[in-house]
Amino acid sequence: MICSLTELKAKDVINVRNGENLGFADDISIDTATSSVTGIIIYGRPSVLGMFGKRRSLHIPSSRIKLVGKDVMLVDIEPATDMCKCNNNQW
Repeated sequence: MICSLTELKAKDVINVRNGENLGFADDISIDTATSSVTGIIIYGRPSVLGMFGKRRSLHIPSSRIKLVGKDVMLVDIEPATDMCKCNNNQW
């Protein structure tokens, strides 16, 4: 399946381990040496009406993306350890 970044941005990213909706893919990371996609990026958003701080940005490696469907993207990650939690969009 081939899809554009615009199409990826419209898909919910769901963690299959706990059913959590992580949000939408905001960007992709690319290895410029091999021209391959290395993962997706979900930028942090305000949590609970913006009153309790900002959720950290997430980088999910492409090896953890299990399925890209019509409406959703399924990822298999351990909620606390497998993904790189990033501050200020740095990883």
